[in-house]
Amino acid sequence: MRQIITCLDAGSSKIKIVVAEIYKNSLHVLACSEVKSKGIKKGIVVNPEEASIAIKKTITQIETILGIKINKLICLVPSYYAEYLLSEGSSTITSETKIINGEDILRVLQASVYNKISENKELITIMPIEFWIDDKEKCKDPKEKKGKKLSAKVMLSVSPKKNAYTLLATLEALKIEVLDICFGFVGDYYEFKKEEYSDKNVAVINVGADKTEIGIFHKNIAIASKVLQIGGKEIDKDISYIYNTSLIESRNLKENFAYAVSSSASTSENEVVLTKNQENIKINQYEVSEIVYSRIKEILINAKKEINLLTKKEISYIIITGGTTELMEFTEVAKEIFGKKVIIPQINEIGVRNRKFSSALGFIKYYYDKLNFRNKNASTIEETDEEDMFKTKKKINTDNILGKIYGYFFDN
Repeated sequence: MRQIITCLDAGSSKIKIVVAEIYKNSLHVLACSEVKSKGIKKGIVVNPEEASIAIKKTITQIETILGIKINKLICLVPSYYAEYLLSEGSSTITSETKIINGEDILRVLQASVYNKISENKELITIMPIEFWIDDKEKCKDPKEKKGKKLSAKVMLSVSPKKNAYTLLATLEALKIEVLDICFGFVGDYYEFKKEEYSDKNVAVINVGADKTEIGIFHKNIAIASKVLQIGGKEIDKDISYIYNTSLIESRNLKENFAYAVSSSASTSENEVVLTKNQENIKINQYEVSEIVYSRIKEILINAKKEINLLTKKEISYIIITGGTTELMEFTEVAKEIFGKKVIIPQINEIGVRNRKFSSALGFIKYYYDKLNFRNKNASTIEETDEEDMFKTKKKINTDNILGKIYGYFFDN
């Protein structure tokens, strides 16, 4: 059966949608779209009307490519003031055979959440750490095993409701059903996860436009996170201030002319640009690269300090991703700050090579794994629409929004 999943990443710079099929545990991108973000600041919807127009535009582009309606999706939310809570729960195996199945896992996960989350917080993810059967046999996957009682130790990720509510309300107004939500750095981790990470401590840094998100994983479990209010747009502002250029012109210089390390830049190469005063000036590649380098170094040094504050555990790997990492020679700055532990991986999926898509791609994989673990269908597209798409070969309390998502988490 096809598992086709649509993920929305509503960032401050771009609103991105990725639609992918997971077949035989391999992800294949079917379509992706991005438009300039409006009404969203630092991942939070601040102008619902503008955000609605931009999101609708992105969805329409995907619908045109695939020839179907998109009315269900999963989406990313920021991890401001997130908390990570260890919890346990137990449930009785009710079937006559006493063989544990996906429904039994759902019940024990429900039990692990019951009365653990305050009213002003929202559950984002439940990451099972281990299960044990009849209070003695420990395992990672209890399905098909026999027992009378199933218990679980889990990590609950929670955040203030406002982190997600504005975006979810905007999507509900567009008649888009949100099936699940997740922090962006969790998606990043799952996009680049390797077997050697399973018993290690890993830090993930996503350098975005308005913010830099940091997450810490211990044995594949998210245990801490922090959001820094600084990102790639600060570089645009620096260039704009020094040369009196527009932010659009400054971003173009950053992305297409400057280097992340000045040692790689030429002292003789220049670019002629128009200032805000309508004057043509020459900008030297070495000099503008010095500006870029200075700000990137600041971002990464601050991220390094936060990692040390978030955990006392020794970090084995540091994964850095996000759109800003696509700047020329960014890897060299990262190595200077973090040394040999740093990894700036490539995205292997055809059609979305840019690391700005890593959060969405990874969340698709995480969402699939989560539902597959419970023997549930992860597809966000109706079966009839899937058939039509491939035939034509075209390229919470349930009365509120958060309650609906919470309900879906356990009902699917």
